[in-house]
Amino acid sequence: MTSAAVRKAAEQVLGTAQFRPGQAEAIDAVLESQRFVLGSNVSAFETEVACFCWAPHAIGVASGSDALLLALMAIGVGHGDEVITTPFTFFATAAAVVRLGGVPVFVDIDPSTFNLAVDQVKARITSRTKAIIPVHLYGQCADMAPLLDLAREYGMTVIEDAAQVIGAEYLLLPTGAGNETAGKWHRAGAMGDLGCLSFYPSKALGAYGDAGMVLARDLALAERVRALRTHGGLDKYRHDMVGVNSRLDELQAAVLRVKLRYLDDWITARQARAARYDQLFQEARLAGTSDDWGDSCPVMVPVVAPLGTHIFYVYAVRVRQRDQLHAYLAEHGVGTEVYYPLPLHVQPCFAPLGYRKGDFPAAEQAAEESLALPMFPELSEAQQVYVVQQIVDFYRQQT
Repeated sequence: MTSAAVRKAAEQVLGTAQFRPGQAEAIDAVLESQRFVLGSNVSAFETEVACFCWAPHAIGVASGSDALLLALMAIGVGHGDEVITTPFTFFATAAAVVRLGGVPVFVDIDPSTFNLAVDQVKARITSRTKAIIPVHLYGQCADMAPLLDLAREYGMTVIEDAAQVIGAEYLLLPTGAGNETAGKWHRAGAMGDLGCLSFYPSKALGAYGDAGMVLARDLALAERVRALRTHGGLDKYRHDMVGVNSRLDELQAAVLRVKLRYLDDWITARQARAARYDQLFQEARLAGTSDDWGDSCPVMVPVVAPLGTHIFYVYAVRVRQRDQLHAYLAEHGVGTEVYYPLPLHVQPCFAPLGYRKGDFPAAEQAAEESLALPMFPELSEAQQVYVVQQIVDFYRQQT
């Protein structure tokens, strides 16, 4: 799986060479205009992303991390406010809460999907709970209907951390609390009050640097985020709030506008490659289900929740002897990634929160067993066969 082979595959599949000229032209146009901050590309990209995500409003910001921070600022999270979220996620989710003086309240994960265990959320709600941040991990949505019900019941805000799932869909079924959008398909980030996207280069829709977006259902909340990203003011030299400087770069917006045209095709390609991995593991007799995987079936392929779609930003398997397999694959030219080997509740900087190892066993087990295999739209069948064969060879050597 050399870089030359990857480049060749990229030119043959989905036409990587096709969008590069478009990007060059878009960048040249920005350079010619000399408008580098909040120009026409940013406003156009905001409109296009809102349309793509089926969201009323979108506000471009400097990064996915800033999207989370600005969303929390917009709803007024401050000292002592509690925000319920997962310990099995990227650091920025909880860090944004702490930066504002809030308190992350962790809930364990569903061991099958890696997403928030929604049935455990209600027990963690207190009079200080301000918001819930479900993290849609690896490419599929958390189970949103129960969370939205709880939010309505207790008067909380729902902020979706959708950094990894742009384009993923979820069927919001009617539930006890009622919802005017129930019974309809929704895209990630547009179901809660606010949604946070990241366009970090490795994402399914990646920029050439940091970039992010906040989605909003309510106009007033959207305008609050819009003001907060420019030091707390919509008018120059007038500041109604103390905000930050977090604006989506015009050059990044220009690049992303070109790439957005290909995103649906890229998602379809990722899904096809995930299905091929599933088939290859089944044929190799390596894969078990969430109920029966073990020494005889050392790989558990990703579980797709029944009410949603999965874009496979990450194809994360659960495996036995994860660290040894990770090292073995690296020795044989297969790049894999270990996401979140140290869950947030045991991170040194969060020690004052009082959590201990053992508090969230599903998250801790996922941290020890999950491994992300190569996944990108240009991944060839030969490359996937090679990856699976190396995994087969590793486990054969262990018997």
